[in-house]
Amino acid sequence: MGIFSAYAQSSTSDKVKDMSSYPGYFPFYWEESTGKIWMKIDKWNTDFLYVNSLPAGVGSNDLGLDRGQLGNTRVVKFIKSGPKVLLIEPNQEFRAISDNEDERRSVEEAFAQSVIWGFKAGVEEGDAVLVDITSFLLRDSHGVVNRLRGRNQGSYKLDGSRSAIYLPRTKNFPKNTELEGLITFTGSPRGSMVRSVVPSPDAITVRMHHSFIELPDDNYTPREWDPRSGYYFIGYQDYASAIGTPLTKRFIARHRLEKKNPNAEKSEAKEPIIYYLDRGAPEPVKSALLEGARW
Repeated sequence: MGIFSAYAQSSTSDKVKDMSSYPGYFPFYWEESTGKIWMKIDKWNTDFLYVNSLPAGVGSNDLGLDRGQLGNTRVVKFIKSGPKVLLIEPNQEFRAISDNEDERRSVEEAFAQSVIWGFKAGVEEGDAVLVDITSFLLRDSHGVVNRLRGRNQGSYKLDGSRSAIYLPRTKNFPKNTELEGLITFTGSPRGSMVRSVVPSPDAITVRMHHSFIELPDDNYTPREWDPRSGYYFIGYQDYASAIGTPLTKRFIARHRLEKKNPNAEKSEAKEPIIYYLDRGAPEPVKSALLEGARW
């Protein structure tokens, strides 16, 4: 038997005994009777990647809410304070790359972080806490309401009574946890974009996906960006930079590829980059896409 807080009423096993179990990176449980997902959080102050996306969109290119559209990509971590569990995004734009802990902390404290969501601990057992993450999944994580308003297509709001967990795309794996919601927005349409693609323009239903992904190891060696390269860059401000050197550091955004045979001029990659062709693409479009990618 573990150590329980005053607000914990039972052990984790008692709480989830009638739920469907999904073991994986962050273990979670599906409670059919309430339509809730309970997640077991056992990794604290550990950075991981959080990506949200739109696997089922609205349908109008002009709106910019397309099927398969990626949303924000964030490095986040869970922290706990009393009965509260917070999903926090550290500020990666301002850093101090230094061995001096005080220097690193001074920059961390100088710039705001962002708490993305707060959860209430349900059952606490040892270092693990069970939380209800349903409301986190059934929210407008992709900014659909703001996009519709910005395109002058109407005033909408999320309708919780018409939103639910989408189980067919809710899965778990050793290094990533995948969760999805069926989200409905209701309101008054304005303009022609929504009316042209939605069966009932006063109700727009899409799907939003959430991925929690384990970060890779830190053995990757970044390559400094050069404006002549033609590459995109990833940058941040390093307040530990030496006097006379640029404050802003820029690195090429590129794939991490390593040779199987490092001594060879050309070699197969240890872990080749794999691209997937949409199975829904019809012929001859599919063959053209494949030919172009191979070229």
